[in-house]
Amino acid sequence: ISWDTPAPPDYVRWKRVHFESLYPRWAPFFDDTEAGFDYRYLTWGGALADARSPDEVAAGLVCAGCIPALHDPAVTDAAGGRWYPDDAIVFGLVVGDEARAYPKNIMEVHELVTDSLGGRRVSMPYCTLCGSAQAYFVDEPPSGFEPLDLRTSGLLSRSNKVMFDLNTYSAFDSFTGLAVSGPLREAGVSLEQISVVTSSWGDWKAEHPDTTIVARDAGIGRSYPEDPLRGRDDDGPIFPIGDADPRLPVQELVLGVAAGGDARVAFPVAAVRLALQAGESVELSGVTVVADGGGLRATDSSGRDLVSHQSFWFAWSQFWPDTLLWTGR
Repeated sequence: ISWDTPAPPDYVRWKRVHFESLYPRWAPFFDDTEAGFDYRYLTWGGALADARSPDEVAAGLVCAGCIPALHDPAVTDAAGGRWYPDDAIVFGLVVGDEARAYPKNIMEVHELVTDSLGGRRVSMPYCTLCGSAQAYFVDEPPSGFEPLDLRTSGLLSRSNKVMFDLNTYSAFDSFTGLAVSGPLREAGVSLEQISVVTSSWGDWKAEHPDTTIVARDAGIGRSYPEDPLRGRDDDGPIFPIGDADPRLPVQELVLGVAAGGDARVAFPVAAVRLALQAGESVELSGVTVVADGGGLRATDSSGRDLVSHQSFWFAWSQFWPDTLLWTGR
């Protein structure tokens, strides 16, 4: 699955013809000749773009063939979240003084949620193939643009979901938050990212007793299976990626941290948990990892939160190839 085959002559044009024959709405992703895609790694994941109107999204209307984004889900307090098993995974956000948990089984169906939290507007894409939930502020667009309405395109880049803004059809690198095509690329948009903590529900609510959690039907009357994917992504990436970094197995879970500027640091999750349980400190390059519920969070030397999230190693190292790696020594 890891390869670096040179593109033949006229490759992008022929790829565009092929993709547009499948779904004409993908045309804008090929219009920008300065796009930040490496088109060799742009693949189709089997779904179409979520092009529903905001009213259709709010009504919970299903889109034909797409992965439907979830907007403003109904939530309950922790007591109202008894429906979700304590040992099941949630993706936890804290914005200001407000904490919220997003159940993994719901995120596996929608793969992208846009919500209001702590007085801000936040979008969180979840790439099941990369094991990565990331969160971005979307309420402060550049001058002349509407607030972003992020959706799933149905396309993948290096086995990572490609999201796009419905208003401009600008594509985004879901892993970095960088606009890679269209008007928002031309405007130089890079979304501000916030930390996501991957935790068990029981540990998250114990750490954050005032948390809310997405309601069982998400407020749209939908039912969600306990395990929607049934192990689909358990055996490594299933779409083309670049050279795999051999320092860890491709699906080793790491906590990836933005350490300031372009510096990135990765911490293998299993090893970090063992070290913390043994009372050891976990530090590298000015980054300290601490427990947050059943998950992990990163801080700098002054205790200030650093942006972090969990992902598979192949994904983190694909997008941050110069990352430092904590080895426990």
